Amino acid sequence: MRSPVTTAPIAPTRAPAQTSRVAQTWALSVRSMQSLLRQPSLVIPSLIFPLFFAALGTSSFSRSTELPGFPAVDSYLDFALAGAIVQGILFGSTTGATALATDIENGFFDRLLASPSTRTGIIVGRMAGGMAYGASQTLFFVLVLLPFGLSIKGGVGGVVGLMVSGTILALAIGALMSAMALLTGSAEAVQGAFPLLFIALFFSSAFFPRETMSGVYGTLADFNPVSHLVEGMRALVIEGVSASALARAILVPAALAVVSIALSLRALRHRLGAS
Repeated sequence: MRSPVTTAPIAPTRAPAQTSRVAQTWALSVRSMQSLLRQPSLVIPSLIFPLFFAALGTSSFSRSTELPGFPAVDSYLDFALAGAIVQGILFGSTTGATALATDIENGFFDRLLASPSTRTGIIVGRMAGGMAYGASQTLFFVLVLLPFGLSIKGGVGGVVGLMVSGTILALAIGALMSAMALLTGSAEAVQGAFPLLFIALFFSSAFFPRETMSGVYGTLADFNPVSHLVEGMRALVIEGVSASALARAILVPAALAVVSIALSLRALRHRLGAS
């Protein structure tokens, strides 16, 4: 009599599920980028307005580089590049969060929740698309302004540092505004919060050095993290690549990203609980 054949139970593997999550997140990231490319009216302002401000500032404040306390620069354009990059990323990241709020308003977000898709991938995909756009914006501003006299002391390494900083900043702002989109489910509310980001930009050293500021404005600029971020990016342009410049350009937006991602994940859990 033959003994029964026994087979060892096959341990379940998580690889296919993990691969599926990655594929879903990638698909949502591609969708995020495609939604921007298919709507030029959303993309063009985040590219044109920062260049306009950089050109206006260079034309109006070119002689301000001779003021006491102004950092040594070849031109005001070199000084203004960092502010233009941050301004463009603020525009672009808000646009991505507005698209997320629109998905909630038109029901697409609920259809994603009803499907067997990864929940965090819905947000991560949107953020990844914003990060890719932030890196592209940074490179775009550099390439457009180079023929007009822009010089980057950091060379290729400086440009790479700027792109890394811009990518992380896009993640931080995108996550913060995504939290707003998840909490309110309103594109108008996200757009209404954008002026607060612009206030943070204008009360920083994005357009003028802190050394020339005084009074309340100077105090606010000192405590504003945007000032330290911009100054790190600016140092890569006007001084060259250094540990201090990279630390300010990368670690400041990274710290902001940690806080904003935590807020967005908490808002996602709140949205899932309300669904």
